[in-house]
Amino acid sequence: METLETDLVKSRGRASIHSVKQRHFNAIDFRPALTEDLLLASETRLSTWTPVVNKPTNHQLFQERTTLILHWFDLWTDNQRKQFIHDILRRCSRSQLKFTRDWFMEAFPSTNMDFTSVLPRFLSLYILSFLNPRELCIVAQVCWHWKVLAEQDCHWAPKCMKHGWFLPYTPTDLEYGAWKRHYIVCVSSLDYLTPREAADIYGTLNDPVRDKEEPEERRKERWIRQCIREKVAEHKRGTLMYRHAWLNSSWSAGTASPNIRREKLWASFSQQDMRAALVLLGEKIRSRSSLSLRRDQGGWLSPTEGSLLMSSHVASSMQSLYKGSAKSCRTQGESRILPRQPPLHLLLVSSRVPAYELLLSAARAAVVPLLYDHRGSTLEALLFRVERLLQGVMVQNVAVLAEGDAEELNLLQGCRVTQESVLRPDVREFWERLAGWVAAPAEGASLFIFTPLAASVTGTELMAKLSTLTGLRVCAPTGLATGSYQQILSEWSGGAEFPPRLYFGEAELLSWARQAERLEETLGTIRVQLGPQLKALAQEISGRAVGHFLWDTVIPYEFHANSEVTQALTEGLAALSREPCDNPLQYLSLFLQRRCEEICADRTDSVKTQRDQTGAQNHISLIPQGLHSNANGQAMVAAEFLHSEKVYIRLLQAIVRVYYGPLKAALDSNRAILSSSKLLTIFSPILEILEVNTVFLEKLTARLPDQGSVQHVGDVCLKLCSKLRTYTNFFNNYPTVLQTIDRCRVMIPAFRAFLRRHDRTLATSMLSLQELLLLPSSRIEEYLTLFQAFFLYTAPEHPDWLHLSSVLEVLRSYRVFLRKLKQHADGDSKILETQRMIQSCPSLREGSRHLITSQEAALLSIPDCDIAIPLRVYEQVDDLGLFLFNDALVLTRRSVVHLPFRHGCKTSHTFLASVALHVLTLRDITDTKYVKNAFVLESPKRQWVCATDTEEEKVTWFSALRRAVGVASGEK
Repeated sequence: METLETDLVKSRGRASIHSVKQRHFNAIDFRPALTEDLLLASETRLSTWTPVVNKPTNHQLFQERTTLILHWFDLWTDNQRKQFIHDILRRCSRSQLKFTRDWFMEAFPSTNMDFTSVLPRFLSLYILSFLNPRELCIVAQVCWHWKVLAEQDCHWAPKCMKHGWFLPYTPTDLEYGAWKRHYIVCVSSLDYLTPREAADIYGTLNDPVRDKEEPEERRKERWIRQCIREKVAEHKRGTLMYRHAWLNSSWSAGTASPNIRREKLWASFSQQDMRAALVLLGEKIRSRSSLSLRRDQGGWLSPTEGSLLMSSHVASSMQSLYKGSAKSCRTQGESRILPRQPPLHLLLVSSRVPAYELLLSAARAAVVPLLYDHRGSTLEALLFRVERLLQGVMVQNVAVLAEGDAEELNLLQGCRVTQESVLRPDVREFWERLAGWVAAPAEGASLFIFTPLAASVTGTELMAKLSTLTGLRVCAPTGLATGSYQQILSEWSGGAEFPPRLYFGEAELLSWARQAERLEETLGTIRVQLGPQLKALAQEISGRAVGHFLWDTVIPYEFHANSEVTQALTEGLAALSREPCDNPLQYLSLFLQRRCEEICADRTDSVKTQRDQTGAQNHISLIPQGLHSNANGQAMVAAEFLHSEKVYIRLLQAIVRVYYGPLKAALDSNRAILSSSKLLTIFSPILEILEVNTVFLEKLTARLPDQGSVQHVGDVCLKLCSKLRTYTNFFNNYPTVLQTIDRCRVMIPAFRAFLRRHDRTLATSMLSLQELLLLPSSRIEEYLTLFQAFFLYTAPEHPDWLHLSSVLEVLRSYRVFLRKLKQHADGDSKILETQRMIQSCPSLREGSRHLITSQEAALLSIPDCDIAIPLRVYEQVDDLGLFLFNDALVLTRRSVVHLPFRHGCKTSHTFLASVALHVLTLRDITDTKYVKNAFVLESPKRQWVCATDTEEEKVTWFSALRRAVGVASGEK
């Protein structure tokens, strides 16, 4: 049996299992289980056959063969091992070679690497540029590659030019190391002295000074400084003298004395030339030996002799500098001492002010206006813009024109300056730093706030706190005039000059105050549609204007041109082009003279008409006469209250008379334009308000007679406040009313024709139905202002004092409710607009989400993150649109398409990502020579490196984003 098994094993060693014949099994008494075990044992030890199906056997066989090969490898020589490794690597695939390479990099990392072989060539040259010539020579000895980099002309040319060594020829493109050889030749030709040789020739710092020379040099320097101080004082006195702008600085022998000639010669130089002349004067005085002789003889020069000597030196110094500096003076517009400039006045204008374009155009010449974004700006960004605008120049006064009422100033979105919030650290720092750019209070510096803070007790206390913080006199209007921002035309507290007249032209300001709210709707549409085009066009026009200004000769004279001058010149040139004449200048002068006479006649007629209207109305005064007493003030407020209430009732009656009456009559006559339900939906709240206010006007008229003292009105006003539920019903249904009007206007042609006939007619005061429905909301704000004025002029012992305090409390709480409704409506409209703007954007209307601001930015990429941050290079890969909400940040891909044959362009946004603010991390990137105005937005999964166009945009956006992140994270 054992012999049979041995023969079977030998046969297995010669052939595979498939070569076993069936006769082998038939010839013996075969046991399959025992035979298979023996076969497997023999396969793993004696055969080259590798089992594939049986994994354990395969692994065992692999281990045995690996052990055998490693045993052979240990017995081989070094050459045999290298040959074996070479043959093995040649048989490996690409992935196996990569595995080998990675293993070698991990086992033997390359810590000491030649940076010139890894970095780009320009970065290696930039690093070597910080070495001095000696170090560059040492670096050139490292290797051939370092020698090529260290001997580049970009290193050696600046070092040669610094010492004034220039090549006598221009090196060719193939010439190498010319500037280094030139540097070595120039250095080798220098005369070098050792420290000992230099000490023998020039002495050392420790050499003793002779006793006689030291006092003599000190006296000489003191006398020279005294002479220079006298001439500087004389020069300053000459510059402060008034001189007409049309006087000629040239001098002729028959028209002026030598003293006037010297004064004009001094006035024809700038401050820089003055310093140069004084330096040259000191050098000449020190070099004159006669000066020391005169001092030795007399000790000190007499004042007369010193002035004569000084005059001669100054005249010679000025004559030597005149030829070289006269040309530069003419170029810079400094060829004469101009009259002293008037003090500047800073004006901060909020973008929430209606029709601010018209207001800015009415600013006077000495006003420095700054328009800031109310929605997306912060106090920090506003201070940054003020600092960039002023550039260290002090102003005489500061004015703030923003939304507000008699108790608070709505400076920014989310930043209302009230009596409680003014002491917050950020608000307090803003006012203190803003006052730092104002002149000393002794010079009449003031802070003007164009909101009626002086009309209430709370407002006056807020003004007192602002005066304590800033150290300035705070002035505000009393708000005794109602209407579209006409409260700034009322009397002002503080007894200062009338601030509106100081900052704006009277006619333009009156026009703006009367039509601001109406113009705002039109201007808002224009800003949305033409905003991008106008911005790009303004930049293009300003660039061309600056280019022409620098190209042409700069006129040194100052002139002021307004719109009338420009229009008159344009019409004159147009008339001149139509009518050819022999003397164009004479024709143009006659045309301008006739135009001037016509304008003067028109202005005379308009002034007379305006005076007549002012006398008839008798409720707006441009010239303040000071604050009145309590009785007079209360009478003025009562008169304004009665007048404005009559106007309000008249406009409400116009709604009923022009719109509701004809529509109701058509419904009753079976010729209905609108159904009964829609008619009640639109006009029912207005009818209730008209009924309540009509009763209030009757009682108010009975309590406020035209003559005599003011009667008690507190109980009447308190009854009006108890009927505010009618206003609440109107405000809650106001969106539904507008939607009903729009739907009926689209679906009912008869109603559309009805509105077309009656809108903006004389009976409706040139207003439409939708504009007339805005009256209740504006009247609530006017009520609060007027009642605060009543309360201000009411003594605590007066019976109306308690009633008015209750009325103010009710109206304040109602104003909060009304503002929340407005904010919610504005937020919804902005979110819907943003939703339509962004393609493939998820729903943005969630909870109390509202849009804070938006910003355009560039998306940057870092090609190599291993480079140090100051040397890191960024490249722009895309344009982004950043939309900041109160709880999230939405990033979009912005694409700009320029339209053919047009100046405009079309901008579209595609949704990219959104990040919750509480998980967003902000990181600023310091400006380098490779990147400007960059920052990093990082979420838990990815990050975006962004950059704005200007530093101002970065400060504004980064400040708003950081504030929103802090609020979302729960920080105070």
